[in-house]
Amino acid sequence: MTDKSKIEINSKDFSVPPGKKVDLSKWPTIVESYAKSKKQYKELLHQHMEKLASLQHLHYASHKYALLLIFQGMDGAGKDGAIRHVMSGVNPEGCEVFSFKQPSAEELDHDFLWRTTCRLPERGRIGIFNRSFYEEVLVVRVHPEILRGQGLPVELSDEKNIWDQRYSSIVDLEKHLHRNGTQIVKIFLHLSNEEQRKRFLARIDEPDKNWKFSTSDIHERKYWKHYMKAYEDCFHETSTHHAPWYVVPADDKENARLIVSQIVLDAMAELKMAYPRTTEKRRLELLAIKKLLMK
Repeated sequence: MTDKSKIEINSKDFSVPPGKKVDLSKWPTIVESYAKSKKQYKELLHQHMEKLASLQHLHYASHKYALLLIFQGMDGAGKDGAIRHVMSGVNPEGCEVFSFKQPSAEELDHDFLWRTTCRLPERGRIGIFNRSFYEEVLVVRVHPEILRGQGLPVELSDEKNIWDQRYSSIVDLEKHLHRNGTQIVKIFLHLSNEEQRKRFLARIDEPDKNWKFSTSDIHERKYWKHYMKAYEDCFHETSTHHAPWYVVPADDKENARLIVSQIVLDAMAELKMAYPRTTEKRRLELLAIKKLLMK
């Protein structure tokens, strides 16, 4: 039998303390595996999924909070796989996943937070953003020429100030959501440049993965250092007590999924949830119905 009691994943080991200067070159992209075999990995992930399913049922019934999970990472970091494996045991009725690609013409006619705000989860539900409004301080920062296509007033398109403005807008939004019952968990899957190269080669060599590969992926590799700097500044400015960033080593996909699932479990466990209490009047009604059913 696997001794699961010895497996301890501490979410705080991967969190970015508020205000901390981040140097991603010093944050590991791989750590010692929590599972010592494929079998143990499946057992641990299944254990996490069962706990998550139970907490989600309570979350849905309690109807007091919303949970927003934000996944960011370089291409090939494993965002899709982490979402698929970690959330596979969750009731689909209580969970929605949104992937944010290049903004549409309609979305560009609004402020940069509009398209994601429209997709925020309701109370009792889990919302998952595969990429998010953070693209506006990541991709757009690496490629500031994108700003010219966003129709911003001249005074707002000053590249010297816009990033601080956007950080402030994001932090203000997250404070507002937290005050109104939305728990936010932000996960960055930290992939090494070399591991990304291997995964891109696998996408080319394996026919069933060809669809995942785009020439734009290779183009963006040229800006790796720029992306790392953008992420570092983003974490420094937007990791807060109420909406922390977690930097999860992603070179080992299975290990990353175990860490992500523990982070989500810990976030849900912090919520003060309880099943709705039955009133005396309702209890009498149920007993009356029970009598009818017993006849």
